[in-house]
Amino acid sequence: MKILLFGMSGQVGWELQRSLAPLGDLVALDNNSQDLCGDFIDLEGLAETVRAVMPDVIVNAAAHTAVDKAESEPELARSVNALAPGVLAREANNIGAWLVHYSTDYVFDGSGDKPWSESDSTGPLNVYGMTKLEGDQSIQRSGCKHLIFRTSWVYGARGGNFAKTMVRLASERDKLKVIDDQFGVPTGADLLADVTAHAIRMARQRKDLSGLYHLAAAGVTTWHGYARFVIDFARQTGVRLKVEAEAIKPVPTASFPTPARRPLNSRLDTAKLQHCFDLRMPNWKIGVARMLIEVLECAK
Repeated sequence: MKILLFGMSGQVGWELQRSLAPLGDLVALDNNSQDLCGDFIDLEGLAETVRAVMPDVIVNAAAHTAVDKAESEPELARSVNALAPGVLAREANNIGAWLVHYSTDYVFDGSGDKPWSESDSTGPLNVYGMTKLEGDQSIQRSGCKHLIFRTSWVYGARGGNFAKTMVRLASERDKLKVIDDQFGVPTGADLLADVTAHAIRMARQRKDLSGLYHLAAAGVTTWHGYARFVIDFARQTGVRLKVEAEAIKPVPTASFPTPARRPLNSRLDTAKLQHCFDLRMPNWKIGVARMLIEVLECAK
C-alpha cells in the first residue's frame, strides 16, 4: 500500500508518520517539501503530486488552525481548509484512492449540552469553522472513498499546547484565570494517529465504512478543569509551581475577548466510530498524563 501524507510537520502529522509507516510505503510532505508539492496554496501543484505518487490512500493532516487569524485572512483559510481538500478529493476519486481528512467541533454552533452526533445540523461561528465545514462538504460531494474524522481540543507532546502553557504560567504566577464555560475533550495527536492507522486497515477491506466520524477521547471537561488536572499532575511529579490550587480561578469566555467566537459546547458523540471500527476511546486524562510525563521529563 502506498500512502501520501500531507501536513507531516504538524502535531497530528508528526504522529501519523509513526503510525502509518508500518502500513506500507509512506510519502510524507509539508509546505517546504522540494521534489513534490505539499503547499495548500498551490492547488494545481497538489493535484500534480497526487497524480505523480498515485497513492492508495491520501491522508490530509494539513490545515489553517489559527482560529483568530483566520478572521483577518479568510481567503487563505478557505484555500487551505476548503479548496485544497476539495482538490485532493477530486484526485482521489479519479484514481480510486481513499482520502482521510481531519475536521473539527467548530463546525457546530456550540449550543446545548449534549454531545454532537454526525447527523446534527451544523452552524459554525467563525471563519475557521466555516472553511472546515466547506472542506468536509467538498469531500462528501466528490464521490471519493473517504474517512472524515471530526475531533476537538487537539494536543501533542511536540510543539506548544495548552497544558505546557499552564505549567509555565503556574510556575511564574501566583494566580491564574481560566475559562470554565466551554466544554470539550482534550484529544491527543497520538490517539488520532493510532485510530487513523486502524481505520485505514479496516476501511481498505470494507468500502461501506466510508463516511464521517467523530473521533475524540472519552469524558468531558472545561479549560479550567483541564488546567487544574495539568497543574495538579505537574505538582505531584515534583515540578515547583507558584500557583496554589485555590488560586486557579474559573471565569467565563467573556473575560477573554477574541476575534473569533468559540463554541461553548464542543462535546462529540463517538458512538458511531466505536461501533464501526470496534474501538473503545480512552479517557482524556490518560492521554494528557502520558503527554505530561514525556514533556516534564524532557524539561528536567
